[in-house]
Amino acid sequence: MASSNVHHLHFVLFPLMAQGHSIPMLYIAKLLVNQAAPLSITIQITILTTPQNASHLQISHYPQIHIALLHPSLPISHKTFDQLTSLNQSLSFFSSIAHDFHSQALSLCQSLSPKPSCIISDICLPWTLHIASHIGVPWISFSGGSCFANVVMTNVMTAFGSGSGSENIDESIEVFGLEHRIEFTTKAQLPIQGVLSGGMMKFLEQIGEAEKKAYGMIVNSFEELEGSYVTHLKKKVRGNRVWCVGPVSSCNKHYVDKAQRGKGSTKEGQDNNNNNDKVMKWLDLQDPNSVLYVCLGSLHNLKTPQLIELGLGLESSKRPFIWVVRASNKLQKWIEEENFEERIKTRGLVIRDWAPQLLILSHFAIGGFLTHCGWNSVLEAISAGLPMLTWPLFSDQFLNEKLVADVLDIAVKVGAKNPVMKMKEEEQEDQKEEEEEEEEGIIIEVKKEDVREGIERVMGKGDEAEERRKKAREFGVMANNAWEEGGSSQLNIRLLIDDIMKQTKIST
Repeated sequence: MASSNVHHLHFVLFPLMAQGHSIPMLYIAKLLVNQAAPLSITIQITILTTPQNASHLQISHYPQIHIALLHPSLPISHKTFDQLTSLNQSLSFFSSIAHDFHSQALSLCQSLSPKPSCIISDICLPWTLHIASHIGVPWISFSGGSCFANVVMTNVMTAFGSGSGSENIDESIEVFGLEHRIEFTTKAQLPIQGVLSGGMMKFLEQIGEAEKKAYGMIVNSFEELEGSYVTHLKKKVRGNRVWCVGPVSSCNKHYVDKAQRGKGSTKEGQDNNNNNDKVMKWLDLQDPNSVLYVCLGSLHNLKTPQLIELGLGLESSKRPFIWVVRASNKLQKWIEEENFEERIKTRGLVIRDWAPQLLILSHFAIGGFLTHCGWNSVLEAISAGLPMLTWPLFSDQFLNEKLVADVLDIAVKVGAKNPVMKMKEEEQEDQKEEEEEEEEGIIIEVKKEDVREGIERVMGKGDEAEERRKKAREFGVMANNAWEEGGSSQLNIRLLIDDIMKQTKIST
């Protein structure tokens, strides 16, 4: 009986209900399964999530991965983090899913056969620690961000906890105790909006307490990328159990896997197949390393005047580009009335809502990426060996910008300084009218000249640009080597599996 348990591992995964968190967690599941055969063991994965979130998880060709559904009683607009209209709603969302899912998830885990070997949970779901404790298995946190971001925020929160520093978020802040000098223009650039309020501070304290009790932490990064920040994080986590297993998108080896990244499994996903062919055929006609890919993520809510300024900057750069734009009636109206697509048709392509990002970034024609600095996108750019033009919007994105621009020197800042608190358009008509009135007097933070100059620094000639591209290519080689036989990330995931096997043997 014990021998059977040792050789059959059952990982239970709890992703946060958000694409940017669920997709890398799915990739981790695939990477775990892929390592089973070389280690002569059997690995089973159960992912616990909601029906709506599950629609974005492609598990075809992986019979070892199963999805167990949690059924929410949440309001329709709050079934996933992606549907929140403002970051200010984050706390109520996290509280609601804890209330809704705790008992359901516990019952599901108790009914699973074979018994779970461990639970891997998004760090934003600290309540899952209680489930792991109840069923007597290790609890491992998954950090969707970089080691650098984790270390910076630990230092910042320690400073806040000790009462040092002003509470004025408009002040600049320098983060001490790091290998590099890291300074933020304002405290607002850190993901601490509302932290000083009792509710959010209490939630962060819950995360901190869960981390202290965690068996270990999985990070979507690779050791060669972050160096001393991996060491810093290991010191923070009990037992030094930090497994850097990134880039987790490395599990997508084939065209179809790359084409499905983040795509729905329903009609929404099927409708995007035509986009793939259109984009790839257009890219095939471009010169190598000549095209700038522009995507600010699925959650951004920049005002229409700012997006228009971005479009004008792309146009004035005189360089080929692909621009992924979210559905917006006002932006679409501008594109149509100004004949924007006609004006840029010889060297530009506008894609609405969704694009096959992994396919695009790996194409020979792409030479740079204008990104919002979401960690998944940053790692995908690094894996492709691409320099970046950074436009962070909120959360850990300003931290990621610091890493790639100031520490790694593979990115240029476009000049965004103020976080965007809103994430999604409200549905109510009166809210739309208010936003239209607001946009009339909006201050455009990033000018078209900033966009054009940033593009030239990334894509243009000169020693500075070439050195940046060289560094980006070198990190790309490192990223791919991390998942070659004997690479650091492959070794780490095997060490994780071996560790859980030993714990399973002990428990039986």
